[in-house]
Parts: sequence; C-alpha cells; structure tokens
Amino acid sequence: MRPHRTLTARGGLMLFFGVVALVCGFVIGQRELVGVGLFLLLVPPISALTILGATNRVVHSRALNPPRVPAGTDTRILIRVGNSSLTWPVSWVRIEDTLPVRLGYEPRYTVGHLAPRAVRDVTYLVRPAVRGRYPVGPLRVSVVDPLGCVRVTREVGAPTPLLVTPAVVPLAVLGASDGSQGENSPRRSVNGAGEQDPIPREYRYGDEMRRVHWRSTAKHGELMVRRDEQHWREHSTLLLDTRDAAHTGEGPWSSLETAVSVAASVAVNLLDSGHELRLHTERGQLFTEHASGVLDGLATVEASEAGSLHGGISTLEGARGSSASLVVAVLGALSPEDASALSRVRGSGPHVAVLCVRAAWDTSENTRRIAELLSANGWRVLPVADPTELPALWQQAISPGSSGFPGRSGFPPSASTRTGEVPLTPAGPHIPWEGSR
Repeated sequence: MRPHRTLTARGGLMLFFGVVALVCGFVIGQRELVGVGLFLLLVPPISALTILGATNRVVHSRALNPPRVPAGTDTRILIRVGNSSLTWPVSWVRIEDTLPVRLGYEPRYTVGHLAPRAVRDVTYLVRPAVRGRYPVGPLRVSVVDPLGCVRVTREVGAPTPLLVTPAVVPLAVLGASDGSQGENSPRRSVNGAGEQDPIPREYRYGDEMRRVHWRSTAKHGELMVRRDEQHWREHSTLLLDTRDAAHTGEGPWSSLETAVSVAASVAVNLLDSGHELRLHTERGQLFTEHASGVLDGLATVEASEAGSLHGGISTLEGARGSSASLVVAVLGALSPEDASALSRVRGSGPHVAVLCVRAAWDTSENTRRIAELLSANGWRVLPVADPTELPALWQQAISPGSSGFPGRSGFPPSASTRTGEVPLTPAGPHIPWEGSR
C-alpha cells in the first residue's frame, strides 16, 4: 500500500496562520509579517521531507500464541516493530493493528522514537466469543515528523490467521453405558472365524512365514496367510442442522452457535471413545479423521440456505446399513415434514436428538409435539438451551435403558402433563415434561 500523507492539527494551523500573516503583511505593508507568513507556510513541506521514506524503514513481525483457540478463551498477540535502517532514525511511530469487529476494538500504541536498528515489542490479548477464521492485521504504521506537522500512514505486512474453534464441554465417556468399549473392546477377528477355520488372504511381502496357511496355499496355488485380528470399532453418525431458517440470534447467543458447540462436544466425545464417526450437515460430510480436524472443520461452518433437512436425514437412513452403534442429530427448528422423516429413521443402536430450544420454533406447542413424535419413535430427546446443559442430559441419554426424554426440558409442558396425566404413544408411556425453567 502506498503511504498516505496528511497534515496534523498543528500543521493545518501553521498553514492557516501563515496565509493570514502573508495577506495581512501585504495589505498593511509590513515585510516582517510577510516573512513570518512565509516561514509558517514553509515549515510543513520541509517537515514532510524529513520523514520521506520513514515508513519503509519500519519493519514488523506478528506472532499469535496460540494461533488456534476455543471460543471464549484468550490468545496473546505479540507485535515486534523495528527500524531497519543502519543510520537513519524514525522520529515518532504509532501503530494500530487491524482487527475484525468480532475481535473487539483495534488496539493503538505509541512506540515513539526508533533509533537505527532499534526494536520495540508490544503485546495485547483478544478473546473471540464466536468461532471462525479471523485475519489479524495488517499493521497500520503512522510516522510523524519531529515538529508534529505531517503524518505519514501506511499498512505493512499481511494478515495473520487466527482460528477459533467451537467451545467444547466435557461429556461422559462412552463405554458400558452404551454397550461399546471403544479402543478397549475385546479383540475380534475381522471375519469372526476361529483359529480352526480361518479365512486367509494373499501373502504380502514382510508377512511372517509362521502365519502361512498351508491348506489354503495348496488349494489356491499361491501363498496364503491367516488374517490379522483387529480391534472392533463402533461406528457412529452425527447430523448437524446448519440451516439459516432453522436458527435465530446473533453472535455467541445464536442457536446455530449452540448447535455447533453441541455437535463439537459430541464428536470429540465419540472420537475419544474410539468410535469411527461420520459427521454430516444437510449439505454434505465433514472431516472426521481426528478430533482436532473435526473442530477445525466446525470452526468455519456457515449457515446454509437449504430449506429442508432432507439431505441430512438421508445420511442417517444410510447409516442403517453400516451398523451404526449411535446416531445423534443436533437440530434447529424442524418442520412437521422433516420431523416425520426423522422419526422414520431406524437402526440397531441408540438414537439421540438434541433440540436447540432457542432455535426458530413457531410455537412451544409445536415444539413439544415434534419432540414427543421423535420420542414415540425411539429417539432420546435432549432439549438444550445452552451447551453447558448438555453433560447432565447426555449422561442420562447414554445410560442403559434410557428412552424418551431424559427427565427435564426447556419447553413448556402440554395440557395433559400439567394435569398429571401421562400421555400414551405407540411406543408406550413416555416421560412427561417437567416444565420450562
């Protein structure tokens, strides 16, 4: 960026009074006054010459510690400013770091005089409240001449990215409560066969000869070895509803941020429990190789313009054939059609639906009916207004024999519940709402 030169208030006043003195001197015939006027008019241009190229001599570096933080935590930003010249000083330096609005006010610091090869360090903290990828910088450097008449401003350097991941709440580790043992599960053969009746594979370079299965080798005419035994890993599927029309609110208080934080917490919990995870939105699949990759992917997830959750529900239906041990759906406001389609999803493992209470629901009565519909069809419904509510509800949802609502809700109760009746559903009696908080 090319330097931008402006007059300071002092420089502007000098020009103004210089013109006044010059005009008055000519009018009244006072050569001394004319001389004063000429002096005042010449000071700003001469001052500008003294800082010619000064901004080019100012160099900087920026470091973020750490460069990747969860939402709601601090990161320290270190800016090192120096004078690259061996002979020429820089008279008066002021810096201003460029920050997005969501990271707060742009910090300004006066560095002052920089001697040749001098270095100054400046640090400040930012606490991002909302996940995302934010550019920190570029640095705006201002240099003022020794008399304070002219200011030269220039943006130097490139932005440094700051990745803010969703806030994660700790959840109960999946184990005996949901029938899975994760990485601690017993070793099973990949084909389920015993040592007396193995299903061999072709010999590969490096295989031990003691594992050669001679009967199969004679049958196939090539070396065959017994298969390795592997740990059996549970498969789980997680659906995150990111439709813009299904959520309300702005910033950290939006229901979409609640949904993303809940999904991140569940995903990290499943991966730490040794599950193989499929994470989807209504638009497609996200990276799920490891927990940090999931958090990085969710950090930049944006609201979609999709009007229906059909694309995401179809992935849950596809999980039926992959022996998914756990299906979790983190949902915004559902239409009756989406709720009906979701209720038809079947599987051998538990189905958990996390309903964001602050989403764009039409009425609390419709919300309650949709929750009861899901519960009646085998879903364990968790109404969550804030991610901090999730751990207690999750503990109940993954407990053996859990069904329906796990005991509390942020939705108002139905009329039958308020009178003490327990409504019946095709799946039997369900647990009534305990009322809104």
